[in-house]
Amino acid sequence: MAEYLASIFGTEKDKVNCSFFFKIGACVHGDRCSRIHNKPSFSQTLLLRNLYINPQNSAKSADGSHLANVSDEEMQEHYDNFFEDVFVECDDKYGQVEEMNVCDNLGDHLVGNVYVKFRKEEDAEKAVEDLNNRWFGGRPIYAELTPVTDFREACCRQYETGECTRSGFCNFMHLKPISRPLRKELYGRGSGLGGGSELGPMHARTGEQGDLKDEIMRERGGNQGGRGGWGGGGGGGGGRRNRSRSRDRRRRSRSRSKGRSGRY
Repeated sequence: MAEYLASIFGTEKDKVNCSFFFKIGACVHGDRCSRIHNKPSFSQTLLLRNLYINPQNSAKSADGSHLANVSDEEMQEHYDNFFEDVFVECDDKYGQVEEMNVCDNLGDHLVGNVYVKFRKEEDAEKAVEDLNNRWFGGRPIYAELTPVTDFREACCRQYETGECTRSGFCNFMHLKPISRPLRKELYGRGSGLGGGSELGPMHARTGEQGDLKDEIMRERGGNQGGRGGWGGGGGGGGGRRNRSRSRDRRRRSRSRSKGRSGRY
């Protein structure tokens, strides 16, 4: 019996434990779920709940007019900057990041969720303890360990082939992709970068997000004039300058590609 229960743990056949929570670290029913949500005491993966605010899902205007002058390239740049800020902060301060994913779902239990998988379990534990005392974008961070370690099981396969009929309200992860230059840069950083810097409170965006166009222009201007950076800890300035330079390189690369092909 024990072997059978172990074999069905976290699957649809398990009538005691919630299979959705086991696979994606979240459940559409929340605390009202009839099955048990087993939160791990140790894991490689950290969940930052509802951290990413997608401007396209913002309720600033019902007709989307607040994005009328924002191009797809600028929208991607806005997301890339968010992804880079969180990835580099976690990798530099807590330990080597193996994988990071951001949900593009619309359901309350998944919207804006950020999953950071570290190489070591102790790095994820350290990150949870620290990040729950920090802020990002003028909002408190809610961090917890999650049972998700295999994102292939957590992702919607129909979404990857463009066939998901539930759109953003699917109960499996719809992962928002980053640009290829950024992926190459971040995942080519190498090992041994973790735990080296003492950065201040995480608040890459001060206050509310404001106008996306203005925010992108501030970032292009060297992360000054209201963006706030990473706060007053020692060693943070160099990281911001390095990130600004890397973004400049990616913009120049995109401009050259656009000039050759006539499109982004």
